[in-house]
Amino acid sequence: MDEAETQLRKQLDDLRLEHRDLDDVIQHLIETRPFDQIQIQRLKKRKLSLKDQISKLESRLLPDIIA
Repeated sequence: MDEAETQLRKQLDDLRLEHRDLDDVIQHLIETRPFDQIQIQRLKKRKLSLKDQISKLESRLLPDIIA
């Protein structure tokens, strides 16, 4: 494994961690009444953006399999 791949894996781990943390934050905000719907929407958009970034990194790390 070369240094570039190691960096990509580290970045992927960081993004996954942030994605899970956002899950926890969103759940906590929903459970506390009243909650700020706009804030929750922003967090969900950020979470979706992270998911896209995670998918892109995963596709760079995993070789294409031609069937």
